[in-house]
Amino acid sequence: MSTAKPSSPEVSARMSRQSNRDTKPEVAVRKLLHASGYRYRVNERVPGMTRRTIDIAFTRAKVAVLIDGCFWHGCPVHATQPKSNAEWWRAKLERNMARDRETNEHLAGEGWTVLRFWEHEAPGGVAEQVAAVVDRSGIGRRARRGGGDE
Repeated sequence: MSTAKPSSPEVSARMSRQSNRDTKPEVAVRKLLHASGYRYRVNERVPGMTRRTIDIAFTRAKVAVLIDGCFWHGCPVHATQPKSNAEWWRAKLERNMARDRETNEHLAGEGWTVLRFWEHEAPGGVAEQVAAVVDRSGIGRRARRGGGDE
């Protein structure tokens, strides 16, 4: 593990203010799903893992939707590498990506379908893909008609 630290208290404070829930892309996808009659849980804890949440969870259908920020999760199209304190940032972002893989593997091992999207993806397309997976589960259709995921 790297012993490097954030380059300054200001950088550390700015990082801590970054929203990690209810981001614009998440809210946009949730609104589209809700308007289409889907019901889900928001920021649901990952079963059996501490300090991990699912952005949009269809718990009965066991479908986990995660919408990742391009910078923080290493988007192959939009990720950037900061030049200041580069070693610390490289280690930080690599840990984020490793944590994402670990979360995916854990959820899949528990029988969940994991859907990960990038923040730059069109909300309409994301919502359509999520709806298709939830509908295929069979459970999602019943939950949708019944007015709730639980």
